[in-house]
Amino acid sequence: MNRSPAENRLARALASRTKTTSSDWFPVFKARYGMQVAFEAVRDAFGEGSVSTQLLTCCTAVAPILAAGLVPRYEEISADTASIDPMRWVPADPIRALVIQHTYGLVDDESARVLAECAHASGIVVVEDSAHCAGRMARDAQGRPLADVSIHSFGIEKMLPSQFGGAVWVNPESPFADLAADLARRLGSLPVMGGRLDALCRIYVNELRVLSHLPQGPRRALWDALPRWGLFEPAVSASERAGSLSHEPLRPSPAVCDRALAALEGLDELERTHAAAVEVYRSELVGIPQISLMGASATGQPLLRFPLLATDTATADRITEEVCAAGFYTTAWYRPELTPGVTDEGAYRVPAAGDRARLSVTDDVIARVATLPASVGAKDAARIAAVVRDVVTS
Repeated sequence: MNRSPAENRLARALASRTKTTSSDWFPVFKARYGMQVAFEAVRDAFGEGSVSTQLLTCCTAVAPILAAGLVPRYEEISADTASIDPMRWVPADPIRALVIQHTYGLVDDESARVLAECAHASGIVVVEDSAHCAGRMARDAQGRPLADVSIHSFGIEKMLPSQFGGAVWVNPESPFADLAADLARRLGSLPVMGGRLDALCRIYVNELRVLSHLPQGPRRALWDALPRWGLFEPAVSASERAGSLSHEPLRPSPAVCDRALAALEGLDELERTHAAAVEVYRSELVGIPQISLMGASATGQPLLRFPLLATDTATADRITEEVCAAGFYTTAWYRPELTPGVTDEGAYRVPAAGDRARLSVTDDVIARVATLPASVGAKDAARIAAVVRDVVTS
């Protein structure tokens, strides 16, 4: 493995934060490409089959499954954890991997433990999606990470303000030792992103600023055209919405690594801010009959966004609109399913309306979810909570 000094620094920082070993960390250009390499290794080791995942997610968390030649199998979720419900998941042949997604940053060790034990007993690889909580992992009672592979994102609208980058942790104690060794070899031998892509990462924020100041018509036209011309690297590309990834898997440039490392140095303070906002939301919104709070088991956690369920879609959308009108940006993550919505449902194997009876909780959560910003701190969280109360009680 011939890593750059910047990659080594980033791997050491991640290892220090997670109490793991730096040699088991592998930086990547984007987390989705690390997922692709992981699923390719799973397919080559165990053959064709499916991956248990969920519809309450971003399409870029499922596109790597398709890119690896596997099939997404959408499982029912828990309305509390926003992740696959261990009481409803039934391992079946030929499921090759299970994704435990920490949606909104909710890490539920107990449900993850049940899922991981069940998966391992059936010879199924556990892939942890920690995109919303970089540097945090589900762990067993002894504090050991549960997953065979853990994916962390430093990308757009995640915990770190670095826009690009990610990392894959390969568990050296995985029961799939040959797979772990092969995956480490693959990740360590990826090519480094080129100069053009590195330049696009450098100018991304400035391009967003320019686009945001244009009238709607030209802005929309350029938003579509610039990626086609190779002049903008979007958070989600048109090809990803259609079911394929935009690039081959790549390692990050030194500049991308250094930005992620600088962001990691401020993560403790970011997490304190997020945790403070979350606790205000819990205390201010608990017991209101018109809403239910998700993540009861995640008390004290620094969530990326705070999720709640309104009585219906219209109320959830009104919460989002009024919070934005009060000056706080938010969206209804994840509505639509496979956010921001896919353009080829066939490629994504999205179940038809008549085939969704086993996904009733998923459909209900997607229909009623509203998410509150957690990067605002305690004082502004109290203001946002007041907006929510006004919406649901008026």
